[in-house]
Amino acid sequence: MADNQAVWGIEIGQAGLKAIRLRYAEAAGQVIAAAFDYVPHPKLLSQPDAAPDELIRQALDTFLSRNKIGGDLIAIGLPGQTALAKFIQLPPVEAGRVAEIVKYEARQQIPFALEDVEWDFQTLGGSDQEAGGFLLDAEVGLFAMKKEQVAHHLKPFLDRKVEAEVVQIAPLALFNFLCYDRYGIRLGADRPGIEDYTVLVDMGADNSSLLVTNGTKIWIRNVPIGGNHFTRALTKEMKLTFAKAEHLKCNATKSPDPRAVFQALRPIFNDYVSEIQRSIGYFSSVNRTAKIGRLIGVGNGFKLAGLQKFLQQNLQYEVDRVDHFQGLVGDHVLTAPLFQDNLLTFVVPYGLALQALKLTDIHTTLLPREIAVARLIRRKKPWAVATAASLLCGMAISTAGYGNVWHSVSTERFGDAEKQAEEIAAEAGSLQSKYSAEEGRNTTAKAAGDQLVGMLPTREMWLEVYKSINECLPRDIGLQQDENDIQKLNRISLSSLTCKKYADLSAWYSGLLEEKKGYMTDADKTVGPTGAGYVFTLNGHHYHHEPSNPRAGQGHLYEQNTLLANLKKPVVKWTDPITGNETEVDVRRLGITHATETYGPPSRDIQFWPNGRPGMRQNQNMMNRGGGFPGSGGFPDSGGFPGAGTRADLSPMPGGPMPGGAPFRGGNPRLGGPGGLPNDESVKPILIKRTVFTIQFAWVPTPVEKRTETAAETPPVDPNAIAAPVADGATPPPATSPPDAPVTQPGPTTPAPPPMP
Repeated sequence: MADNQAVWGIEIGQAGLKAIRLRYAEAAGQVIAAAFDYVPHPKLLSQPDAAPDELIRQALDTFLSRNKIGGDLIAIGLPGQTALAKFIQLPPVEAGRVAEIVKYEARQQIPFALEDVEWDFQTLGGSDQEAGGFLLDAEVGLFAMKKEQVAHHLKPFLDRKVEAEVVQIAPLALFNFLCYDRYGIRLGADRPGIEDYTVLVDMGADNSSLLVTNGTKIWIRNVPIGGNHFTRALTKEMKLTFAKAEHLKCNATKSPDPRAVFQALRPIFNDYVSEIQRSIGYFSSVNRTAKIGRLIGVGNGFKLAGLQKFLQQNLQYEVDRVDHFQGLVGDHVLTAPLFQDNLLTFVVPYGLALQALKLTDIHTTLLPREIAVARLIRRKKPWAVATAASLLCGMAISTAGYGNVWHSVSTERFGDAEKQAEEIAAEAGSLQSKYSAEEGRNTTAKAAGDQLVGMLPTREMWLEVYKSINECLPRDIGLQQDENDIQKLNRISLSSLTCKKYADLSAWYSGLLEEKKGYMTDADKTVGPTGAGYVFTLNGHHYHHEPSNPRAGQGHLYEQNTLLANLKKPVVKWTDPITGNETEVDVRRLGITHATETYGPPSRDIQFWPNGRPGMRQNQNMMNRGGGFPGSGGFPDSGGFPGAGTRADLSPMPGGPMPGGAPFRGGNPRLGGPGGLPNDESVKPILIKRTVFTIQFAWVPTPVEKRTETAAETPPVDPNAIAAPVADGATPPPATSPPDAPVTQPGPTTPAPPPMP
């Protein structure tokens, strides 16, 4: 901090431009308000007939014409509702690795590529550092805004050659004000013990910024209600123009019928209180030990008559309104009528100027890095030129001295020196050879290490692929039906999932039959996959058969309209009907493309025992040993009788496990004795449809930052657009087995087991 260094804090809001000039008197340890300016806009920037860019340019021109900024530093405020503010609790970490970890967290927390945003971070107070250099309970503030938005706010200043030193979001400027002016926190001094948290609400024209802090921890939220919402309520209820409603809002107590005015505003009052209560409630649920002490209101919208009292009655907190600045001196500014009338709007410029004076803990800035680097180079140019000139003079003097010595030395005296030079050159060559050999060994070791860790960056994406396949399967969640009727169940069973790596995926694509490519999307059929990647093969079957839905609920059309259709979507979303939780996973955005069905023989009829097959073929040893038949019904593919006492040499039976686990305890099932199963020959099997299929797709691992929405979600598969499956009972065409995992059609007596309910 330089003595008498002056700075301007400038904020351009919806209603006008606010600016305050501060300088720090280091000898007195005081901040002096040297000047201020308030330039109202002719119209609010959010009015439909307003031209925001033109109004901002006019306000800035007026400010520059009335104030000479000279060599003063400039701090500019950005609206908080367009910025991202995240507060991350870090695990114990070395102090030197905080930046590396925060950059990783930034990629996870910021919903845009880091190249598209301006972002900065800082470690907040309250972090303890051990002797070993580890930070404990470290909390990091992460702040970001899209580059085009920052550039849009800076353009009027850059066009007028006004260079900003600090570009900060408004909520952090409020934090600077609260810490310096209300808590009395000073850099380099002992921090006062602050237990209660303070809620600071800045009511703007269209939004309100809500800040909760105790001087160490910060919590920020945007409330989408501002002063204009009260004005619009008056225009609607009292049939007034916007300008008349704005005047009536500001002079409600002087209107002919104040009661009618407040009655029209009451719904907005209630909504505003509800939003603040909801925000405070969420903060308290996250920070259970935090105690809210009071609420402070700023912004001209907080001058609305009755608002302060209404908040105090409903929130049960002490509600204050800023009426003076405790940390400032300078009566010619602080007592000016225009400054007093708009005091509540100067809180953000005040906090911006404090940061530019380096009097606060916050030191982040969203100033574009290319601008900061260009300014640094420009400021260093004079010093670089002076340094280069000094070196040039020194070299000239040194050269002149060596020239004089050269002329005074005989060439015969160089013999010994040349011999020594040759010896040194030979030694240097030997060392270079040794260095090259060691460099080769190092390259070999590094290549081996890279091969060992080469899969680490993509290991999480493999789990994402498996999760995506799982989420693409149809579900039975929430169905109210008899699960023994498996033809009505939605489930699809995958009997195997294999993967093969290709140096060039076009080799797999070119090997597919044209009729198999017909199942792909139009984009995938037009352009095949290229480059290195993987081909996944899914072998499965299902029993879903809806007689009333032949176009999408039978045979191969069912898995094509469910599993295969989902594999073509950018993302898959579904809502749990029980919990209401929504799940969203990447599919096509993950790198999954060219999904197709490569094997699909006709559906065939198999026997299904609804109530379990009668126990007429059971081994007598099993009956005597008390073996039970646990299970939930006769699934046709169970392949045996699991349970206590089951013999390993029993032949598999299509009937599957018996319902209820009926035990044999000494009885003869053929005679219907005690403990045995009745010899009921009336139990008959029914025929159900079993459909076997193979689906393949290509996958190129795609990191999160490179995933984009390439197209809208793929619509449901049109049965007329897909190669029609062979009707049940007709002669099937030659099946094309997948190249990586051939599928053998099961025989009629040994079908693969379906999923257990």
